Amino acid sequence: MTPMSADAAHKSPWEISEVVFGIPLLAAIGLQFAFPLALPQGALRLILIPSGAALFAAGLAVVISARREFARFGQSMEPGHPITRIVDTGVFSISRNPGYLGILGVLSGIALMFNGFWILLMLIPATILCHYILIAPEERYLKTKFGADYAAYAGSVRRWLGRK
Repeated sequence: MTPMSADAAHKSPWEISEVVFGIPLLAAIGLQFAFPLALPQGALRLILIPSGAALFAAGLAVVISARREFARFGQSMEPGHPITRIVDTGVFSISRNPGYLGILGVLSGIALMFNGFWILLMLIPATILCHYILIAPEERYLKTKFGADYAAYAGSVRRWLGRK
């Protein structure tokens, strides 16, 4: 594991999306075994499966686009690494957190495709954890490091999706 930099938003190796989304996902799998719940069946399943596949593909595309855009500017999306500039192009021009948005799309898609009611339900606490453990420290870090430039970016692009 790469050591955490003093100049980074996250100081603990546990402050990563794999933990924030992974623990609720594992809990959802356990809950499904203990208390099986299903999404609607019948004709609605014919809509949920392709909708889930579309969400999965869109989420994956957003994550890949975000990683490519960061790499294009020599930035690392890995936790514990400092950021040297604000990336506000590509998917970052419509979401300040496209990586997390993409993960939500991937997991929502999996839930719909594989009848995972508990996964959908556990995305609620995962999203709340994401806000407090990942996004809030990142925003504080970026405000401190980039000041008015970050404030201008945050003033024009929504946290999850859309321009202001």
